[in-house]
Amino acid sequence: MDLKKQRDLFPGALEMMILRILKRRSMHGYALSQEIRTASNDLLLVEEGSLYPALQRMLKQGWVKAEWATSATNRRVRSYTITPSGRKHLDEEVSSFEQMIEGIRRILTPAES
Repeated sequence: MDLKKQRDLFPGALEMMILRILKRRSMHGYALSQEIRTASNDLLLVEEGSLYPALQRMLKQGWVKAEWATSATNRRVRSYTITPSGRKHLDEEVSSFEQMIEGIRRILTPAES
């Protein structure tokens, strides 16, 4: 697969990934983008122009909260934490996503003759 080929995520996918990561631990934006990249074996590269607007939308929705912290490199960073509302939203989105994937799998799996 050509990693340079641009692939768009489906609506809500970035938010779902961010919430899943934040469910494990609080993190700042750059660390979130690196975690997505690492966990996907470099298949998903999230640029700042996508990540930070998504985090702002999630703050407005009340799915995450943010506070200022100090990074491992002693820099002031905004650290994000999932909220109870964010956990509920994540559970709903994952369930919906799993149903969608199951439907696609059924269509793509060759029918037995």
